[in-house]
Amino acid sequence: MPLVPTSDLLASAAADRRGLPAFNVITLEHAEAIAAGAEAVGTPVVLQLSQNAVAYRGGRLLPIARACAEIAAAARVPVSLHLDHVEDFDLLRAAPAAGFSSAMFDASALPHDENVKATAEAAAWAHRHGLHLEAELGRVGGKDGEPPLSAHAPGARTDPAEAARYVADTAVDALAVAVGSSHAMTSRTADLDLALIGELAAAVPVPLVLHGSSGVPDGQLAAAVAAGMVKINIGTALNLAYTPAVREHLTARPDTTDPRPYLTAARDAMTRTVEHLARVVAAAR
Repeated sequence: MPLVPTSDLLASAAADRRGLPAFNVITLEHAEAIAAGAEAVGTPVVLQLSQNAVAYRGGRLLPIARACAEIAAAARVPVSLHLDHVEDFDLLRAAPAAGFSSAMFDASALPHDENVKATAEAAAWAHRHGLHLEAELGRVGGKDGEPPLSAHAPGARTDPAEAARYVADTAVDALAVAVGSSHAMTSRTADLDLALIGELAAAVPVPLVLHGSSGVPDGQLAAAVAAGMVKINIGTALNLAYTPAVREHLTARPDTTDPRPYLTAARDAMTRTVEHLARVVAAAR
């Protein structure tokens, strides 16, 4: 199946009142597992590559992007490619030619006025080149070793009125908001501010995105979608399946040298995780 624009998948999910699962890719096994898990559920899915994942590959975007595009083309469900947490404008410029239909431009660490200016410039460029642009307002926390933030930490949560102004001033197409989750959580203990999600959904005219969803329990993920979240970003949960599967295999078979058996175990474990979380996220509310 050809790549589908992320904007189409978001519009369909919003119209059907369900979530759109978006999983982060690091290795080829991640991408294969995401496609297989989505096929098992029968849901559209977003394959996401972050700026960090590109840096891991020596800054070379095309090899892993083209591999993801081939996996998407072979999938029996609609798949889009999204470039996540882009801070480097040169990387953003490379996205359309590499097959991406959307990107998340991350200026959230900048002072607010600078964030607005940089994001508006990124959105204007993206729209001229057919790219759907996501941005972030508020501090999700937990990225690149940053400590996680409580939903009640000063300045952590996204204010609905400020979010509405931000979208109007930047012309972004989707907005990641801070409502109590955190990147890189290894336990599912996040307590989302569901009332705030409802207020943001009412105030903001573009789809809302939840980052740091790996740390959110199933019930709260479903409730977040019911409250108005559309795109649900999941990354760490796959690594929590991948790494223990490799470790278990190598512990039981310490003389293993061929990587295929333990990478198969890792891919299978991630597929089960994708299937489970996609069922939770994509259920109609």
